[in-house]
Amino acid sequence: MSYSGDTRVGGPPDLRRLTHLTITKLAVGPMDNNTYLLRCRATDEAVLIDAAAEPDRILELIGENGLTRVITTHRHQDHWQALAEVVGQTGARTVAHPDDSGELPVSVDEPVVHGTRVPVGESFLTVIHLRGHTPGSIALRYDDPDGRTHLFTGDSLFPGGVGRTWSDEDFRVLLGDVEERLFGSMADDTWVYPGHGRDTTLGVERPHLDEWRERGW
Repeated sequence: MSYSGDTRVGGPPDLRRLTHLTITKLAVGPMDNNTYLLRCRATDEAVLIDAAAEPDRILELIGENGLTRVITTHRHQDHWQALAEVVGQTGARTVAHPDDSGELPVSVDEPVVHGTRVPVGESFLTVIHLRGHTPGSIALRYDDPDGRTHLFTGDSLFPGGVGRTWSDEDFRVLLGDVEERLFGSMADDTWVYPGHGRDTTLGVERPHLDEWRERGW
């Protein structure tokens, strides 16, 4: 079956097979968080994005092949409630931006900043710092050899708008970063995997940028 990105809490994960990676999306927890398992098809090394909740289900998803790293997209608790248990059970290294790492329940082994590359076996993710939702929010970019970009945005970009902010200045900063660092450098067919809910593409969202700016959220 083809990947849809339409997952539900308590339901099965959705699997996408790319040239060099598999991407598995699982919905967990009371806030419908998404956790993503990326596994290198050549080496079996795996990286988890946001150990959000329900550690037993996440560990079942990881399986016997283990886990190399857990990347936390930002410091809000609903994105790391399973982090300590997943790391404790797998021995995976922890990855986050330094501006948010102090509020995580475990120490960060690998601090990352804008432009850092995080290995996934023979492939890598590129860190994109998107300020505004939190000071250290990050997205992760994967450029597949087939020419398509895959973008994991945490709570910085969703279908229908950017993530929540708590001041006009934070909104302007977040929208500016999203416009410059995402829409300004990636094609319309870039697939967006958000921190909650269904997936989208940059092409679907691009026509609404002016609308978001005008409404202020």
